Amino acid sequence: MDMTRVGVHKKGEVSLVDLIRDIRTGSDVYKAGAIACFVGIVRGVAKDGGKTRKVELEAHKEAAVRSLSKIVSDILNRPGVVDIRIHHNIGELGVGEDIVYIVVAGEHREDVFRAMRDAIERLKREAPIWKKEYSTLGEYWVSEVEGVSE
Repeated sequence: MDMTRVGVHKKGEVSLVDLIRDIRTGSDVYKAGAIACFVGIVRGVAKDGGKTRKVELEAHKEAAVRSLSKIVSDILNRPGVVDIRIHHNIGELGVGEDIVYIVVAGEHREDVFRAMRDAIERLKREAPIWKKEYSTLGEYWVSEVEGVSE
């Protein structure tokens, strides 16, 4: 399949199954003793306390891909990390739908758990991807910048 390690896509263009299959075919996967997956989904309770109706995710696609590529490059240079994929959906998403996939292959479970946590925290801080929530109480942009998170 030879899928790129990072991407920003419309819903349905990439699946978690695609990413797992791709990471398992990597030339260094024989070094891995663990593969971990993170799937961020649309929460049904909005930040304002209302019920989420939908979210809209927007990105500066080229800058987001550069940012995700930098995160992937940094994590790949860590001891124990064999491979990683980060793919983020944009557009309109409903409650329970997938927002982001991160798949990490590593020598040991500690390697993949640490890499996974760092990858999602950095993505939320660094990638130019914005979320607008539509709730039963209103609509607003959710800030992820400068330590302010959901």
